[in-house]
Amino acid sequence: MRAARCEVHGDPKNIVIRELPDPVAGPGQVVVAIEAAAVNYPDVLIAADRYQVSFPTPFTTGSEFAGKVAQIGSGVEGLTVGDPVMGSAMGGAFADRIAVASTSLTPIPAGLDMIHASAFNVTYRTAYHSLRTFGAMKSGDWVVVLGSAGGVGTACVDVATRLGGRVIAVASTKDRADLCRPLGAVETIAYDHENLKVRIKEITGGGADVVIDPVGGPYAEQSIRALTWGGRYVCVGFAQGEIPKIALNLVLLKGAIIRGFEIRTLAAHAPEAVKEGAAELSRLVGEGMTPYVSETFSLDDVPSALTKVAERKASGKIVIDMTR
Repeated sequence: MRAARCEVHGDPKNIVIRELPDPVAGPGQVVVAIEAAAVNYPDVLIAADRYQVSFPTPFTTGSEFAGKVAQIGSGVEGLTVGDPVMGSAMGGAFADRIAVASTSLTPIPAGLDMIHASAFNVTYRTAYHSLRTFGAMKSGDWVVVLGSAGGVGTACVDVATRLGGRVIAVASTKDRADLCRPLGAVETIAYDHENLKVRIKEITGGGADVVIDPVGGPYAEQSIRALTWGGRYVCVGFAQGEIPKIALNLVLLKGAIIRGFEIRTLAAHAPEAVKEGAAELSRLVGEGMTPYVSETFSLDDVPSALTKVAERKASGKIVIDMTR
């Protein structure tokens, strides 16, 4: 099989395509023939050795995929060869095939093709649970989404709007923020030339109920200052590169709640929330919800795709189309 390999940590342009032996399903595992794999910002961080977990080289890049079951290991129930599935893994998705634990796979909801399914599993579960499970968002809430033009950002705007939220999309430029208006954003803020705290308070008339932050850096404190009393700030990443330090007096004075969310740990600690979220997301897909995929690349062009994400030039999701 062919795979995109990181052999030296650093610039994603250094990733190379190699021929590797096909994986074999071990006990409890399934081999998936991958048809599409979404590009996520952590893929860039992992290749550069700047992620929370270090990956020794060489390794196959990619973490989110969709395809069909090609081989089933012993002890696996409920799956048959040919079943369409989507899943995630800590590496290995930018390849023709991947062997993963059967528990990491989910049936593809009716209404999603392979390209959009590959961009759904991690990103939309992150959006839903950061908003509902951790952000306690309810219909009518003012919801601020930082980094709104990215993959997680567009998903948060989409999900929050469909759950009745009034969404303010925040991005580096007006053009990028305006990409979220078709997804339901009622207002936009460009933090390259607007005061984030002031504009949020002006728009909401008092403060945001929920802030979803995949960006970090200086925008974290500004958005916390813009919360209403009892508001919820949910950290889902640090795409800006700087981990913010928050003055806790802000939390005290606002009665605010600050939470962090990482999708990989959710199933072990909140299985019922995972089950409820899956049902709600399936319902929303049935109503027409689908990821915003802006561009597709071939496996040979993985370095270019990762570079585009690294340089913050991507909008929505970029997907590697393995059929090209």
